[in-house]
Amino acid sequence: MDNPPKVCIDRILPRDLMRLQHTTAMRGGGRRAIAPIGKTWMNGTTLRVRFFGGTPAEQIVARQQAEWWSQVANLKFDFNNALNAEIRIGFDHNDGAWSYVGTDSRSIPLDEPTMNLGFLDGGTAGHEFGHAIGLAHEHQNPAGGIQWNEAVVIREAAKSPNFWDEATTRHNILNKYRADQINGTAFDPDSIMLYFFPPSWTLNGIGTQANEVLSAMDKAFVAGAKMYPKTGGTTSTAVVLHVNAKRRTQASIGKAGEEDLYRFTATADGRYLIDTLGPTDVVMKLFGPNSETSLIAEDDDSGLDLNARIAADLVAGDYFVQVRHYSRRSGTGKYSIKVRKL
Repeated sequence: MDNPPKVCIDRILPRDLMRLQHTTAMRGGGRRAIAPIGKTWMNGTTLRVRFFGGTPAEQIVARQQAEWWSQVANLKFDFNNALNAEIRIGFDHNDGAWSYVGTDSRSIPLDEPTMNLGFLDGGTAGHEFGHAIGLAHEHQNPAGGIQWNEAVVIREAAKSPNFWDEATTRHNILNKYRADQINGTAFDPDSIMLYFFPPSWTLNGIGTQANEVLSAMDKAFVAGAKMYPKTGGTTSTAVVLHVNAKRRTQASIGKAGEEDLYRFTATADGRYLIDTLGPTDVVMKLFGPNSETSLIAEDDDSGLDLNARIAADLVAGDYFVQVRHYSRRSGTGKYSIKVRKL
């Protein structure tokens, strides 16, 4: 085949390889995977980026296409080359284009890249930054209708420039996510997360196009309640919680998809309890110490009724708490929150 397509590789953590996806019942009768905690970053996060090599021109392309996402999502990128940057980019031309997905990059040693831009055709960097903020391949959307000719796909993907074995091809192209494994939309043929595939790779002779910019659905989804809505604020606007305060802090989820952000300081090592009270069904996440990207714990209903409760042994430092309604789509309501040292 002339000019076979270049396809991105999803990097998977060892703990997720060959993982059996069990399911368990959810309220309302739905089902969800019991898998590692979701791969999205805390809404409003500033992600630091470090370059491992690359020419000035290559680095400029990466910066520009990363900004496609930060212009619409409640995320920022700081290209400060910090040694402990969350996103670390290599430019090995012999290693293709790939990225770890979202918060999985926290598990990668700091001296190793979490993304590689071995080629920069079209919107490749934008595609890989989509993975870095937690997005998956659109052609693996369970709502997608691509009718693969598996024998052809396996044969062609084994050739240059991918050189994949069958297992890699199935992981990166043929296998679809289950609907209960993802937050998703209807299949988007214009998504930047969808690569070009020739008609000869399908049974019905219908291929896909090369999408080199964010689609309208890409922008709407990443800025929506399930990803990074602008209503979430940033760490600079986080409400301060005082440990062992006499009164609880009163709050509310005023709009569907809203995420409230708090911060508190643990002045000494010890066990701390953060909980909510009230009639609203909330979900709570705890990040730190001194980091808005290191997730310590997440809780749904461990508190009274439908409230959240996290008890954790913490070292001295600053911590962030994020609270949202269980129903991202329509949930609103009042609650209160408090932090205590036990």
